[in-house]
Amino acid sequence: MELLTSLETLFLTLAMMEFIIGMLGNVFIGLVNCYGWVKTRKISFFDLILTGLAVSRISQLLVYFLESLVMGPYPELYTTYKLAKPCSFLWRITNHLTTWLATCLSVVYFLKIAQYSHPLFLWLKRRMNRVVLVTLAFSLLFLIFDFLLLETFNDAFQDYPTRHALNLTSFSDRRKSLHVQSLIFLSLTYCIPIAVTLISLLFLFWSLVRHTRNLQLNSLGPRDTSTEAHKKAMKMMMSFLFLVMVHSISTISSNWIFHMFWSSKFIRLLMLAVYIFPLGHSLILILGNSKLRRTALKGLCHLQNFFMTTFGLLRRTLHSLFRNKDLKK
Repeated sequence: MELLTSLETLFLTLAMMEFIIGMLGNVFIGLVNCYGWVKTRKISFFDLILTGLAVSRISQLLVYFLESLVMGPYPELYTTYKLAKPCSFLWRITNHLTTWLATCLSVVYFLKIAQYSHPLFLWLKRRMNRVVLVTLAFSLLFLIFDFLLLETFNDAFQDYPTRHALNLTSFSDRRKSLHVQSLIFLSLTYCIPIAVTLISLLFLFWSLVRHTRNLQLNSLGPRDTSTEAHKKAMKMMMSFLFLVMVHSISTISSNWIFHMFWSSKFIRLLMLAVYIFPLGHSLILILGNSKLRRTALKGLCHLQNFFMTTFGLLRRTLHSLFRNKDLKK
C-alpha cells in the first residue's frame, strides 16, 4: 500500500475534523429533540423538521466522509461505474433532503413571524403545517427527476464503450458531452430551494419595514418582541441562504472539475468547502434556538465541571504520590 502524500494527509485530517464537528452538532440537535419528545410525549412541528434535518445531515456527512476517504488517496476509483453510481445516488438523496428541509424551515419562519393582512397569506398561515408538507411532497418530483437523469446518463456511460469500443476518442468526447448535459440539468434543481428561501426572506424583510414604520407612526419604541423576532428570523434565513449558495457552488464546481480534471488537487479544496453547509448551519441553528442554546450551555458547564473535578483529583493524586516519595527518602 502506497504511503499518503502530505497533501492527501492534510485533506483527510481536515475532512475528519469537519466531519466530527458536524456530527456533534447534528447529533446534539437530534438527541435534544428526541429526548423532549419522549419526555413530554409530544413534539412541535418546528422541532420535527429540525429533527428530520439533523438525521438527514448525519447521513449526508457520512456520505461526504466516505467519499473523502476514497477521493483522498484513490481518486481514480471514483471514476469506476460500480462506485460512481451508488455514490451519485446517495449524494443526490442526502443533498435533496437537507436542502429542502432547511428551505421548509425558512418557510416556517416566514409564515410564523411575518405580518400581512392579505387573505392568501392568512390562509397559508393558518395551514402552515400543510404548506410545509405540500412543499416536501412537491420536492419529491425534483428528486424523481434527478434519479431519472442520473439513471439515463449512467446507463449511457456504461453502454457506450461496448458499442464504440474501437473509437476511444469518440467515446471520451461523447462521455464528456453527456456529463455536461447531466450537470446542467442537475444544477438547475438547486435554483428552486434557493429561490423559495430568497422570496421568503424578501417578504419577511418587507414585513419588518412595514412593522417598523407603523411603530414610528404610533410613537412606539423601535424595539419590541415582533421586531426582534423579525430580525432573528432574517439572520437565520440569510445564514442558510449564504451557506446553501456556498454548498451549491462548491458541489457544482467539484462535479465539473472532477470530470474534466479528475486528478486535480483543487477538487479536494472544494470537497472541504462542501462540509460547510451541514456543519455551519447546524451550529447556527443551535445558537439561534433558545432551547438548544440553553441545553448546550448546560452541557458545556457540566463538561467543564467534569474536567475540573478530574483535573483536581489527578493533581491531588500526583501530589500525594510525590509527597510519599519525599517522605521515604
